[in-house]
Amino acid sequence: MQETGVRNKAFGADKFGLKNLKAVHWNLTEAPLYEHAIAAGEAKIVAGGALCAETGHHTGRSPKDKHTVVDALTEHSVWWGGNRKLSQEHFDNLYQDFLAHCAGKTLFAQDLYGGANATYRIRTRVYTELAWHSLFIRTLLIRPNQFELENFAPELTIIDLPSFRPDAKRHGGREGSDTMVAIDFTRKIVLICGSSYAGEMKKSVFTTLNFYLPAQGVMPMHCSANVGPDGDSALFFGLSGTGKTTLSADPNRTLIGDDETGWGPDGIFNFEGGCYAKCVNLTHENEPQIWDATNRFGAILENVVFDPLTRAPDYTDISKTENTRSAYPLESIPNASRTGCAGHPKNVIFLTADAYGVMPPIAKLTPAQAMYHFLSGYTAKVAGTEKGLVGVQPEFSTCFGAPFLPRPPAEYGNLFRKYVAEHKVDCWLVNSGWTGGQYGEGRRMPIKATRALVTAALDGSLKNASFRTDPYFGFAVPTSVPGVEPHLLYPMKTWKDKAAFDKIARNLVKMFQDNFVKFENDVDADVRAAAPEVRLAAE
Repeated sequence: MQETGVRNKAFGADKFGLKNLKAVHWNLTEAPLYEHAIAAGEAKIVAGGALCAETGHHTGRSPKDKHTVVDALTEHSVWWGGNRKLSQEHFDNLYQDFLAHCAGKTLFAQDLYGGANATYRIRTRVYTELAWHSLFIRTLLIRPNQFELENFAPELTIIDLPSFRPDAKRHGGREGSDTMVAIDFTRKIVLICGSSYAGEMKKSVFTTLNFYLPAQGVMPMHCSANVGPDGDSALFFGLSGTGKTTLSADPNRTLIGDDETGWGPDGIFNFEGGCYAKCVNLTHENEPQIWDATNRFGAILENVVFDPLTRAPDYTDISKTENTRSAYPLESIPNASRTGCAGHPKNVIFLTADAYGVMPPIAKLTPAQAMYHFLSGYTAKVAGTEKGLVGVQPEFSTCFGAPFLPRPPAEYGNLFRKYVAEHKVDCWLVNSGWTGGQYGEGRRMPIKATRALVTAALDGSLKNASFRTDPYFGFAVPTSVPGVEPHLLYPMKTWKDKAAFDKIARNLVKMFQDNFVKFENDVDADVRAAAPEVRLAAE
């Protein structure tokens, strides 16, 4: 077997049971991975220097194909209401068939850290059959130095085989599906097959941290984070497409991370070493930092259409998917943190892309309202982020990350409320979605207005504004903010049909109430009382 690259010679592929491989390329850097990917026809270089790959019919995650092994560790600790069960026998069959499938193949291996805080990080080894997948996960996780690589012993092992097709009867997956993500928390093994969408790998690390960290008093969060010059850090919760990456990439603040963050006794820390940004309609004018990080050597583009002659990417072309992506290392952002750590946050922002267009662009939440909206996780899922998703659909995603929560939501909610109370954190709800009408009729909230409102929240000036109580949702909404169109702060005024607004807003209030029924026995009375309720006829 041919082996190249830096590795721990005492902890090779045989430790995982991999035998009769043609080759293993260990911890290759950008340039050789480019060469392997291009030689194998996996990807092409586009103008600017990025490596552009296609993911086939999977242009997003496949949450319905994610399965967790039921055993003594997980039987009573996993939230089975939100996770699919897999027997140990089915997982063992899949594991053995993975090993057999790899015989004679060339694999790429990366040894990486999940977590910037050395106390809580998980040592992760990722085997891939595609070179560009190896570059992707190397970019998205934290890269050890050479000395650390020479002594690296993994705790978590992931193997990603897009060419392997699972058998539902033998492996326990869904009938008719060609995809599986199988997680064994006891042995700390993740098996991914049937999908070329690279995001499955990074989310598997996130899911694993979400299982293990709460027991250590660390709150794992699906959020981006940044910190101001005075050490005032902020968290941005939200599903894909709601603006986490865009709003946290602020040239006046230091970026901690764009998607996955931990909050523990010492403050916050990034789980990753890179960013994974949606790049549909990406422009230098609107997102200069993401533009520069995307259009350079070392970045990986997914499903981006480009001119066959000039190789210039066309970020407006969504013929393959709306979920076009750019992955790049954190150091491509000039003001990114080199430690990935910061102190306790002063502000928490919940980003919701309200597809109904009735929520205000920003609202101040009481602690009880913050807990209510954290557990509700109202937003919209955007086309392409999940298999089969078309257009924009309203979604209540618990803790703004239900697909990645192995444990019961109350465990994360209680940790969140504890830290918010201890550190007197201000919480805000920001609508980065629609205004003037629902999706397909109104317009997307102007990014300049959203930035102005978020900036005012983070610098403290918004606290001094005068507020009104929203008649539908009960939270405090500023009546005016410098640099923001006044009518945006009064959603009904942006609609031509006021009666239609009232009807849709009342329907959304009821959706909130119906969704929260499942949490009512797990929260205090003040949180139940924070539910939206129509208090006045209309504005």
